[in-house]
Amino acid sequence: MNATRLAIIAILGSGLLAGVGMFYLQSYAGWAELDAAQVGEIQLQSVETGNLEPILAENVKGLDTVREGVRLSGAISFRACFTTPQSLAMLTETYVIADNAEPLTTVGWFDCYDAREVGRALETGEAVAFRGAENISYGVDRMAAVFPDGRGFMWHQLNDCGEALFAGDTPPETCPDAPEAEE
Repeated sequence: MNATRLAIIAILGSGLLAGVGMFYLQSYAGWAELDAAQVGEIQLQSVETGNLEPILAENVKGLDTVREGVRLSGAISFRACFTTPQSLAMLTETYVIADNAEPLTTVGWFDCYDAREVGRALETGEAVAFRGAENISYGVDRMAAVFPDGRGFMWHQLNDCGEALFAGDTPPETCPDAPEAEE
């Protein structure tokens, strides 16, 4: 009977340790909070020129994944929060509105960014989504959403090229050439 109890305790204990380890790896390991300088300028795509133009932004905070101390800036894990004194009316007249924006969730401790709140606001029209950099890395676009009170959020999401690539399909003809796989 004692051997059975010890086996059960060992199995439950190792399961608990594995669960705690997986939670840590998903929520903390490999993530780094970024300051304004590390995030860089908040840029949106101009309606007039199609080029990226910086907007006025304050209180910029970001989050991204890191590997061996190097930021993986093309990854879809990038998130940022900021405020802008520019009016939503001016932004909508000046920058490209994105109709396919879908904010991605992130780790719970990065509390300035709430993808569910941003997603609901985009669905109801309370916030407006804008296009940032297209193909910031192959198949990944930078998106932004701004609320009427000036709160702004940025994230990376897959575009049609990235979705096709990761699904193993042929990318649409409008996509740039896919990068060669490293061996």
